[in-house]
Amino acid sequence: MALRTVCAAALRTGTDLGVNNARAFVTTAFLCKRVPPLGPMPNEEIDVKNLASVEKYRSYNRYFRQAAEARNKDVWWKTYRSYVENADPEHGAERVDIGLPYYQPCRTKEVKKKRQVMKENKKNVELERASRLRTFKIPLDQVQETWEKTTGPFHVKRLADHYGVFRDLFPMAYFLPQVTLKVCYSQDNGTHVHYGNQLTPTEAATAPQISFNAEEGSLWTLLLTCPDEHLQDNEAEYIHWLVGNIPGSAVQAGEELCHYLPPFPARGTGFHRYIYVLFKQDGPINFQENIRPSPCQSLVQRTFKTVDFYRKYQDNMTPVGLAFFQCQWDQSVTDTFHNTLNMREPVFEFIRPPVYHPPQVKYPHRQPLRYLDRYRDGKEHTYGIY
Repeated sequence: MALRTVCAAALRTGTDLGVNNARAFVTTAFLCKRVPPLGPMPNEEIDVKNLASVEKYRSYNRYFRQAAEARNKDVWWKTYRSYVENADPEHGAERVDIGLPYYQPCRTKEVKKKRQVMKENKKNVELERASRLRTFKIPLDQVQETWEKTTGPFHVKRLADHYGVFRDLFPMAYFLPQVTLKVCYSQDNGTHVHYGNQLTPTEAATAPQISFNAEEGSLWTLLLTCPDEHLQDNEAEYIHWLVGNIPGSAVQAGEELCHYLPPFPARGTGFHRYIYVLFKQDGPINFQENIRPSPCQSLVQRTFKTVDFYRKYQDNMTPVGLAFFQCQWDQSVTDTFHNTLNMREPVFEFIRPPVYHPPQVKYPHRQPLRYLDRYRDGKEHTYGIY
C-alpha cells in the first residue's frame, strides 16, 4: 500500500512538472515575439558590462543640469505627467509670484558676522557664568526679530499654502509676506492674530489694532476677507474690513472703504478662515468704486473677490503682508445676524444617508440575535449600525 502511494505521488509530480515546463516554454516563446520598442530606450547607450568607462558627474550641479535637460527632452513614450496634463491642463503649472522681489543676503557676510558674535560671546565672562549657573535668559524679542528678518516670511508662506490661502484668494499666484503684520484684538487678554490660530467671534467683535513697519510717506491698503463664509456662492467671499490710502502705519488715518463687520460663521459649518492682507501702494489710489455705505449691513453689497480687486489695481499695489485666524460659531453670531444684518440666522445640519441593509434571508447564518430588528417596521431603530 505504501509503495503504491509513493508511485502515484511520483507519477503525479512528474505530470505536474511536465505541465509547468510546457507552460513556462509557451510563456517564454510568447515573450520572445514581443513587438520591439518604437524608439531608443532610456540609458540604452550605457555599457552595463563596462561600468568603469561611464563618465562620472563629479558634482551635484552637473548632475542636476543634465537631469533637467533629460527631463525637458522629447521622448516617444507617454509619461505619467502627460496623462495628468491631458486630464487637468493646470496640473503642475507654475504659480506666479505677485509679491515684492526677495533679495537674498550675502552668505559670506552672514557667516562672518556669526563668527564675530561667537568670538565675542566666548570672551564674555558674565555670559559664561550665567550659562554655567543656568541663570541665562534668552531675549525672546530679539529671537522674534531675527526670525522675522530671516526665515519668517518663508514659514508664513508655507502655512498659507497649507491652509489654502493663496489657492482661494489668488488662484495660480502667491507672494512672500515680507512685512510682518501684527493684529491685536485685545490688549488686556492678549488676543493676537497669528497664522491659523483659533479665535471666537466674541473676541473679534470689534475692530483690532493694526501695526506694521512702514516707511515715512508710504501708503498702504488693509483688507479683511473670508473665503468660507458666503451663503450662496462657493467662489465668492464676504468682505469684513477694507481701508485704503493708509499713511504709514496709522490705520485710523486711512480711508475706510468698508467698515468693520465681526465674523459670523454660520452654525454647523465648522471653522472659517479670516484673512488679513496688507498691500503696499505705489501712490494714492482712487477707490470710489469700492466704497460701501456706512454702515453696510447688506451681504449682497459685501460680496467680494480678492483676485478681482487685485487685478483692478495690480499696477498700483503689491501684497506684502499676511495674517489669518480661524473662527467657528458661538452665541454672538446669533446677535450679529439678528441685530446687525437684520436677517434670520441660517443653521446647517449634516443630513446622514439612510442606513443600508442587505436583503433579508430566511435562514441567517452567523448573524446577531437582533438580526430581525433591521427589517422591523414601526418606531425608529435604536440598535445601531451593524
